[in-house]
Amino acid sequence: MDTNPKRANAMDAYWMPFTANRHFKRNPRMIAGAEGMYYTTSEGKKVLDGTAGLWCVNAGHAAPRITEAVKNQMTELDYAPAFQMGHPKAFELANRLAELAPGDLNHVFFTNSGSESVETALKIALAYHKAKGNASRTRLIGREKGYHGVNFGGIAVGGIVNNRRHFGSLLTGVDHLRHTHDLERNAYSQGEAEHGVELAEDLVRLIELHGAETIAAVIVEPMAGSAGVILPPKGYLKRLREITREHGILLIFDEVITAYGRLGRAFGADYYGVEPDMITTAKGLTNGVIPMGAVMISSEIHDAFMTGPDHMIELFHGYTYSGNPVACAAALAALDTYREEELFERAASLEGYWAEAMFSLKGLPHVKDIRCAGLVGAVELEPVADMPTKRALDVYLRAWDKGAHLRTTGDIIAMSPPLIIEKQEIDELAGILAESLIA
Repeated sequence: MDTNPKRANAMDAYWMPFTANRHFKRNPRMIAGAEGMYYTTSEGKKVLDGTAGLWCVNAGHAAPRITEAVKNQMTELDYAPAFQMGHPKAFELANRLAELAPGDLNHVFFTNSGSESVETALKIALAYHKAKGNASRTRLIGREKGYHGVNFGGIAVGGIVNNRRHFGSLLTGVDHLRHTHDLERNAYSQGEAEHGVELAEDLVRLIELHGAETIAAVIVEPMAGSAGVILPPKGYLKRLREITREHGILLIFDEVITAYGRLGRAFGADYYGVEPDMITTAKGLTNGVIPMGAVMISSEIHDAFMTGPDHMIELFHGYTYSGNPVACAAALAALDTYREEELFERAASLEGYWAEAMFSLKGLPHVKDIRCAGLVGAVELEPVADMPTKRALDVYLRAWDKGAHLRTTGDIIAMSPPLIIEKQEIDELAGILAESLIA
């Protein structure tokens, strides 16, 4: 018998992230395996993955090409320092991503997560303006309800209250655009919302308040995923691009969720037809197999650093695991899988069927809105009085018991299945959610 008090409760040592730990540990949901569209629980039950893990397993679980690439890389080169040293796959991957990225985004900086990608982009924006002789441009603009990871820069420009309220004053010199969530005018929208383009003019208000010469960058998600699939109004992103260009402000798209096929395109920038100055990515880059992120950066920004003596470091920033060989191998294999299985095109072809399945839930108990874009969907629910988040959690738990894994954010059920999903699995997912809403 194990009498060590540190092992007496096998679940107690692990402080789980973004989890109601006490609630979970009373009735844990443990995953033991995964393949294709399905998880296998520790009891041997199959559970349909309706969220691609955490928005990341775009090619499905245990994708053979990716698994094999990781195995081979582990025996060839497990680790290489990222500072003053390189390995071939990092350069190959950067070239592949630059080819995939829209427009002039020809340079790539590797990170280990979406949070690190955001921190990197914000730091590059500040350093860029200083390199250009505009050191007064230190202000960063985010958006209410925005999610940009959990590091200090990301939560400072982010706009989800519970991610901010416990951690003090965060960064100074940050302001926020108003959010675009407008149920009164835009309920049951697909792709883009009809109303709200005028909200982009909020950036003009902030420019008039602070002065354009003080603002370094604006960061937004093309589609706000973690806040519950909040869609941009028609023309909104294009107007933000016009305003930022007019005033010399960089525009950063946080595409940690929307990149790599989630909207049926390589990037949300392609889906919405707007080219930013930087794009932050992670998640689907390696199909969730190995932690990795990447920031796509315009040539104009990159080249501003390539001055002075060539033996000097141009950017004093980076991570021990930037461009890790195993992560690069996984990412290259993921890109090959996306291309050879035509998964971006597949997501685009299923968008209409997916939306029809999601909108079939309209009119079910407590449903007050449904939103879709690409292979992403959200069902917003009326909250239980004085118990925010409880209704969505109850629906999530019922769906798990019925064999589907969903995602809750507030009182919103979010779905983003692997891009390999079949039509019958879309029907299955919608059916389980319908049963869980009615129960």
